[in-house]
Amino acid sequence: MLARSRHERILATLRSDGPAEVARLAAMLEVSAATVRRDLAQLEAEGRLDRVHGGAAPSGQSEAPFELVVSHHPEARAAVAACAASLVEDGEVVLLDIGTTTAAIARELRGRAITVVTSSLAVYDELGRDPAVELVLLGGTVRRNYRSLVGFLTQHAVAQVHADRLFLGTSGVRRDGGVLDTTAVEVPVKQAMLQVADSVVLVADDSKFPGSGFARVCGPEVVDVVVTGPHADDQTLAAFAEAGASVLRASSGVTPVDERTHR
Repeated sequence: MLARSRHERILATLRSDGPAEVARLAAMLEVSAATVRRDLAQLEAEGRLDRVHGGAAPSGQSEAPFELVVSHHPEARAAVAACAASLVEDGEVVLLDIGTTTAAIARELRGRAITVVTSSLAVYDELGRDPAVELVLLGGTVRRNYRSLVGFLTQHAVAQVHADRLFLGTSGVRRDGGVLDTTAVEVPVKQAMLQVADSVVLVADDSKFPGSGFARVCGPEVVDVVVTGPHADDQTLAAFAEAGASVLRASSGVTPVDERTHR
């Protein structure tokens, strides 16, 4: 198949189905993954699509879908989730942000005598049938791409809640400790959650320390605990320690390393 024909099929697929992985495009076109990556690079240079980690998205829709993100770094995410879930005590009210890591935390919390409040449909899928967990699903507008609820209804619902602990996700953290997100519509909900929790736990695998994003959620001074992997950037984590946060490094199959600096 000629390159021009491949390009048109790629663009048509993205327009009709949304973001797609390289492997899926390669199978559809019956070419190698390397060929698809070259095609995507050329189309991106021409401004006809946006590259996302592991694939591509229609131009202007650069956020990777939940199903694509969840396939990346699963072992690292599971280790962070297990460490984070170990902080929860029975009877607590736990507020879970959206994202793949918080969905993994929800999986770890199955069977616990706690209350979970969330705007994540992925968390609902993990806990919706668990009789031990009292699950509160916040209302709002559904973002199907990332399986979340957003908007003024969500913000209003969050304001009616008091949580013992918030598990906050992020698209990336600046070296100065600034917590970022790639989707502006999610930021007001995250900031509303910060206002109603006694303790804020930032959860992300080490690839996000440092990481990227254009919308600022908060600074390190509002974070009480950071849970990440063993290879997170020391300089980035130092910004949290200097602000008084505890830092926990988790690795698969290994007892977490506690680098706590108590407030």
